[in-house]
Amino acid sequence: MTHQETIRQRTHGRGTYDITDRLRAVVRNAGIQTGLCHLFLQHTSASLIICENADPTVRTDLERFIARLVPDGDPIYQHTLEGPDDMPAHVRSILTTTDLTLPISDGQCALGTWQGVYLYEHRHHQHERRVIVTVRD
Repeated sequence: MTHQETIRQRTHGRGTYDITDRLRAVVRNAGIQTGLCHLFLQHTSASLIICENADPTVRTDLERFIARLVPDGDPIYQHTLEGPDDMPAHVRSILTTTDLTLPISDGQCALGTWQGVYLYEHRHHQHERRVIVTVRD
């Protein structure tokens, strides 16, 4: 059996957005006890991450690290049509990931105690992002 839903997330600029509870609801709606949950983000300037969910400074430190690694406005970029954060957003999404696969056990995502699933927005302006969630036994 396969179940599919789309999670829509409005972002308000660069940062992480917790989608764990909505993901859990999709898995519950699927009614599958054991299987896989695949998430696919339909965008090239945002990503999906599994990150610690207890201390938000982990995500703040992650953003500081990525900003140092992939700075906005670097003169090496030719692709700047949408501003100085455009190409860095594409690089960030490639370095992280646009899809995740999680196991389902006992009808729920088998995340660890301190793990959450986040949409990681890499652009400075707001966007509406779509994550296709496919649950399969």
